[in-house]
Amino acid sequence: MAVYTEIAEDDLAAFLEGFDLGRATAFKGIAEGVSNSNYLLETDKGRFILTVYEPARSNEADLPYFLGLMDHLAHHGFPSAKPVADRRGATLGRIAGKPAAIVEFLPGLSVKKPTHDQRRSAGAGLAWLHQAAEGFPMRRANNLGQHYWTAQFAPLVGEADKLKPGLSKTIQNDLALLEKQWPSGLPFGPIHADFFPDNVFFNGPLFAAAIDFYFACDDFLAFDVAVALNAWCFEADGSFNLTAARAFLHGYESRRPLTAAEKDALPILAHGAAMRFFLTRLEDWGATPAGALVKPHDPLEYERKLAVHREGLHLFDGPA
Repeated sequence: MAVYTEIAEDDLAAFLEGFDLGRATAFKGIAEGVSNSNYLLETDKGRFILTVYEPARSNEADLPYFLGLMDHLAHHGFPSAKPVADRRGATLGRIAGKPAAIVEFLPGLSVKKPTHDQRRSAGAGLAWLHQAAEGFPMRRANNLGQHYWTAQFAPLVGEADKLKPGLSKTIQNDLALLEKQWPSGLPFGPIHADFFPDNVFFNGPLFAAAIDFYFACDDFLAFDVAVALNAWCFEADGSFNLTAARAFLHGYESRRPLTAAEKDALPILAHGAAMRFFLTRLEDWGATPAGALVKPHDPLEYERKLAVHREGLHLFDGPA
């Protein structure tokens, strides 16, 4: 369960006094995520999610961007959780000495084994997100992007070799390749950056909502697509499902066609997206605090995806 900060009943009541939400009728931790503490909150006026932002991964200075983007998307018709303002008009407050926010609860279900129809619908949902984000005025650099990976890996060399002897050298070779081949000049704007199946809700086969915008930033839109391809299109045995990838891309392009340059760049972007999640998982693997009731994700899952990307992907030479 991703609950690092326990909230006392009195602290919750004091926090809710600043909102026009009535009294809490139910409050329980949510067994999702690894970065922040999340609670399902029920009050006299409905269901909400209370998030307490943990300093280990969430920089308080970034929170206005995340909340502002969610609000912008909701106001432009995209189904993202709208932040709830308190009586002063603020969406960011403090509880238990940490920054916190309440957002509206969204209906829908995430799926562990998406169908191709759901992948196609999720792809269209990601394109919809990119379109709805146009005009958002705030900016946030991707501090988990390509320019940071070499420095991020430097203190983790020993951890990599503990996982798999000789892995550090392989990763260093990957990093050199990514630096050499990383594209430039692609369409750029706000991206979700964590568009995984557990952050997407469906109503049957149809995309219903996206949640968890706490890695959102400004980067290549196609990098967001690459992150999603890695998350939605690998099988449990580590193989890449090309039919699944083409379904996702077909859905995306039904709303926002990729440029020729974006299509050409997708294989290296997907390689880099696998590196981004390998590195953060490697960091988390040895740094999850005792008693957090959260199981860190296995970095070797993304090491296997890196191995696939070293062989290259051919995504656009067949039917969707």
